[in-house]
Parts: sequence; C-alpha cells; structure tokens
Amino acid sequence: MHPRSVRDAARELHHAGLTVAEVSRQLDLRYRTVWEWCNRPMPTDDVAQRCPRCQDPPRPPDDPAAYAYLLGQYLGDGHVSLTARVPVLRIACADAYPGIMDDCEQAMLAVLARRVSRVRAIGCTTVQSVAKHWPCLLPQAGPGRKHERRIELTGWQQEVVTAVPGLFARGLFHSDGCRAVNRIVKAGKTYEYPRYLFANESTDILALCGWALDLLGVAWRLNRRNSLSVARRDAVARLDEHVGPKS
Repeated sequence: MHPRSVRDAARELHHAGLTVAEVSRQLDLRYRTVWEWCNRPMPTDDVAQRCPRCQDPPRPPDDPAAYAYLLGQYLGDGHVSLTARVPVLRIACADAYPGIMDDCEQAMLAVLARRVSRVRAIGCTTVQSVAKHWPCLLPQAGPGRKHERRIELTGWQQEVVTAVPGLFARGLFHSDGCRAVNRIVKAGKTYEYPRYLFANESTDILALCGWALDLLGVAWRLNRRNSLSVARRDAVARLDEHVGPKS
C-alpha cells in the first residue's frame, strides 16, 4: 500500500500533462498501478483515509484505548486472514461471555471497521471484520501460528500500550485469560482466594502480558511453561481495576 502522498503526486503529474507511462517511470511505479490512480475516480470515503498508518506522516490510532484492547484480543484468540481477496480480522469469543463479544465489536468499529459480523460455531462465536488495512494496524499478522514465529510490538504500538496498559491487559485476559477461585488444603483446612491466569503457547505474547502487568505495578509469576499467574491479594485487587471477571 503506497502512502497517500505518492498517489496524490502521481495524479498531479498526470493532470499536469504527463502520460501514465511518464509518471510511472518518474516515480518508479508499475504502469498499471499509476493507470488505476489516474483513470479511476477516487472514492470520497477512500478507506486509506481511515487508516492512520497510511497517512503522511503515519500516526497512531485515533482511539488508543480501543486499539490497545483490540490488540490484546488479537494476540490472544485472534488472527488476520491474508489469503482472502481482502484481509479479514477474526477473533474467537466464547458464547458464555456476550459482553466480551460486544466489547470486541465496538473496538473494531472504533479502530477501523465499517461493519462487523458474527459467525457462530459450537460454543463460540467469531467476531470478524473485512478491511484492507488491518495488516497496517496489526503488523504481527503473518503466515502460520503466532506461537511458531516471532511476535514483537513496533515502536508506535509500544507507545500506545505504555499509555493505556490496563486496556491491553484487559484484551489479553478477555481472550486467553481468566479470573478464578483457587483452592488449597493445608493441615486439613481449605483456603480459597481469587487469582488471574493467562495462558498462551507463545513465549513472546506471555512476555508482553508480563510487561503490561509490570507497567500496572501488578506482581506476577510464571506458574507453568505456558502460563502466568497473578495471585497476591494486592496484585489481584489492582488488576480488578482494569480487568475484572468476564461477562
């Protein structure tokens, strides 16, 4: 996807009298690409205008809170299908938590989507949106499973998450986490206490979750190879301010 400034420059040169071939050579672009720009009217609702990463200069998402939450959801149970004619962002949501489905849909609409649909399956519903520019906003999208490749946030994504780490953590725990009651028995007596668990096969995504918790001042530890736990009373209370039980 070429920046809007390049497309505008091509049109200006063509309107100034240069042929499509001359514009193509001058800007080192494919002939067909320049022909499309110069001979087809630009729609007034050009989708590129809604993609902050395609602006000149690129800017962060207009709604950082919604973006941070959506990014957490995507890293947990989401993926971007790149094989279709237009990319599709899909996030799997458990039917037991309709409120999370609504949150996910609203985040997609706030970040980029014009329309969001839901595809039902057994026990879960996929919340999805078709948009050409999802890969611009979710550059972690790529072939294969997320835990089989490197997952890192870009600089601008790190800035967004640093500003609103609670919403990023909320998205992660709403996708691949839970708030549960842990029970232990000591000397014949049963003790119960709430704790948060986040499980993911990607060590990179686990590390990102830990990073967000560090930003929030929430103590955590790895309780298994693919899982982290938040169990201290003060840490659970702190995370309750940002996540809370699923609904």
